[in-house]
Amino acid sequence: MDIAVPLKREVWSRFVQEGVLDSARIRKRISESWYLCQQKGVNPYNGKGDQILTRPSLDRRLKDNKILFEIALPYVEKLRKLFGNAKSMVLLTDRNGYVLKATGHSDTLERALTINFMEGVKWTEDKVGTNAIGTALRIDEPITIIGTEHYSIASQPFVCSAAPIHDDEGTLVGVLDVTSPIDQSMHEHALAAVASTVFAIEQEWQRRVREDEIELLKYTSSDDDFSSAVILVNNKDQIVWMNKKVKQTFSMQERISMMEVLDAGFTAKTKIPISSSNHDGVIGYRMKIERKNKAPSIPSIEKFGFQFEGVVGTSQAFQNVLWNAEKVAKTDVTVHIHGETGTGKESIAKAIHENSDRKDGPFIAINCGAIPEALMESELFGYTAGSFTGASKNGYKGKIQQADGGTLFLDEIGEIPHSMQVALLRVFQESQVIPIGGSKPVDVNVRVITATHRNLQELMNKKQLREDLFYRIFVFPIYLPPLRERKEDLLAFIDYYQKKNNWHVTLPHEILTELHNYHWPGNIRELFNVLDRMRILYDAELPPDRLMENLLIHLPKTAEHQEAQRDELSYREKIEKEKMMNMLKQTDGNVSLAAQKLDMPRSTFYRKLKKFQLN
Repeated sequence: MDIAVPLKREVWSRFVQEGVLDSARIRKRISESWYLCQQKGVNPYNGKGDQILTRPSLDRRLKDNKILFEIALPYVEKLRKLFGNAKSMVLLTDRNGYVLKATGHSDTLERALTINFMEGVKWTEDKVGTNAIGTALRIDEPITIIGTEHYSIASQPFVCSAAPIHDDEGTLVGVLDVTSPIDQSMHEHALAAVASTVFAIEQEWQRRVREDEIELLKYTSSDDDFSSAVILVNNKDQIVWMNKKVKQTFSMQERISMMEVLDAGFTAKTKIPISSSNHDGVIGYRMKIERKNKAPSIPSIEKFGFQFEGVVGTSQAFQNVLWNAEKVAKTDVTVHIHGETGTGKESIAKAIHENSDRKDGPFIAINCGAIPEALMESELFGYTAGSFTGASKNGYKGKIQQADGGTLFLDEIGEIPHSMQVALLRVFQESQVIPIGGSKPVDVNVRVITATHRNLQELMNKKQLREDLFYRIFVFPIYLPPLRERKEDLLAFIDYYQKKNNWHVTLPHEILTELHNYHWPGNIRELFNVLDRMRILYDAELPPDRLMENLLIHLPKTAEHQEAQRDELSYREKIEKEKMMNMLKQTDGNVSLAAQKLDMPRSTFYRKLKKFQLN
């Protein structure tokens, strides 16, 4: 480990003025950081925090880091008392370097305030230069930064010691820091104290996870071992317990994810949240599950507590959509909805918004494929007064700012011009926009939902979509199946349409059969178009069967194409089915091992087991 020793100012001055660095006189971690700061254009003569969250944005970030804050806060207070005589301040940040808590000696807090080193500021290397918090985040190690080791002059009157905090799975979740004026420093002891405190926080985190799981397991019961299929699911969506019926009837294993259960053809009949008796929060769920082929028992939308006009259907495929949508609606995670044109992507986006904490905020939708590239930037980011010829004298607040406090829905995100992608990335990374003609970033608090019918992975591979933007978008994907994969919902859509349009006509069996047999390339939108034509042309009297083909205008050509495609897929599927059967025989029916040997995700393997009826 590098030993922290005071650095002479001449070393710093020569580097920032001439770019010359005497590596023998500076620690390796510091020189690495200085070079990075130089590359990122950090101003060494400033270094004041300039990216500061608004109070609502900070509150939301505190909510997102609830477990970290609850566990770490008592330890922050212990450190504050320990270093009180050194006029120190203690800070807790999240994984992105935003200060969640700052406490300590009033003189030091006041002095730090002059450089905006306070709650809500982003204190990372790319923002304020080399510093203990930002450097610890980057290298994922404890570190002390003394005086002129700080890259920017604003932080040089301080000594800072910081250590990264990890959750029970080893994921970096934040940083703990002790900062003191350089003339009051006890840095020889500070780093050890911070590191040992972080160790205690991490042990406490692991203890809480264990206790939550032990408490969750108290909700097991032998009374219903054979009456219904019951599972317990933790907050990570892992099955931690299942009753005998699940084990014997469905051949499931504990510790598989709930998504794998859904992919294997099961659905949640009931879902009961379980709260902790030790702290404020839900520790998991008790669920009853069943196979999807029990049609009368398929859960209704109401059982999910997830409702919105136009969100219709009880098919298994759609229940999976609802499951995902309900789970993600409670968070601020970025959602990507992918599916064919006409499948109702905007309806699902609106439903997520209406069932979230942002439901009282605006829902702003914009179709990225419908706006000319020349107008895209001003439409999204807005502009200041007089920023270009023809601009409004009052300026214009772009769609992103209009969505502040609510949800921004970017439909057809695959059509976004490459030139716009860097600017859009800033919204995801920094929660900020810079209007055209403006110089200062504007904080925005938006939840982003994107959608497209295109393959984003393919666009990324073709360099049409930036890789960093792809991973910002594709955080929580929801696949919206086409109507032909959820034919069970056809009657529900017809019923919804009739009620909405006050058109109460009984469709005869022959017409319903024709509608059911059609493949619906235009999906729900095409179905509603057909029903529109029926209602307009045959308001009181329904059309003869021979006229149905005029309403289903794509049927002759597409049906032949689909049949040929089905034959082609059938051949490939037979080969894949045979491979899976052989591998299951080789592994004595061990699904996990068979999936591993075929280099296939286990969730995909389960789904194909059901599809090929290899139960």
